[in-house]
Amino acid sequence: MIRRRLCGEVEDVQPCSFSVPGPPDTAPDPGAGLSGALAGVVSGARRRAVRDGDEQIDTAHLLHSLLQEDSRCRDVLRPHLARLLGLLVQRSIGYGLRWQGTVEDSGSLPVLGHTGWSPAASLAMHRARERAATRGGTRDPRPVDLLAALAADPDCRAVALLRDAGGEPEPLLAALEEDEAGPQEGDEYVRPLDVSELRARHGEP
Repeated sequence: MIRRRLCGEVEDVQPCSFSVPGPPDTAPDPGAGLSGALAGVVSGARRRAVRDGDEQIDTAHLLHSLLQEDSRCRDVLRPHLARLLGLLVQRSIGYGLRWQGTVEDSGSLPVLGHTGWSPAASLAMHRARERAATRGGTRDPRPVDLLAALAADPDCRAVALLRDAGGEPEPLLAALEEDEAGPQEGDEYVRPLDVSELRARHGEP
């Protein structure tokens, strides 16, 4: 309590508090409930964010983890892979310094959401789940679903990286749609079983 003198009298003045509470984190974790390869991708992105001193997972963290964790994502980005990885490893020492202390919101996206994820990264996870749902049933999202969701946001950091590496999102999306049409099961590509060797062993034509 602070006392001050007014016209010969003493008035009690309560001190003011200038702390401003932040918004409650009521949004669900975009990475909750994942299984298979995509769960590993999200875990890797979270580790990268912590290591780089970032408060939020952004789409660049997700892209880096996709390239390290999933062979199909590496294959579809093979022409730009070396350049992409070269830019990504400079996240905390050069290329990514422009992002420090900023929120990745892709322009018109709301800034509120889960505190551990940028709005653009949250949107990408939501779109990955939607893409998986179009396959019918209870299909879990795969790494390629997340890569397609990243490529669909032209203003996100992952697409900025792709362009700086000499690529464009449109051909990537087309390649992923073609990949989606192929035979798949879970997170792995299903290759035709070659039984010719077994038949030869048993003397069958």
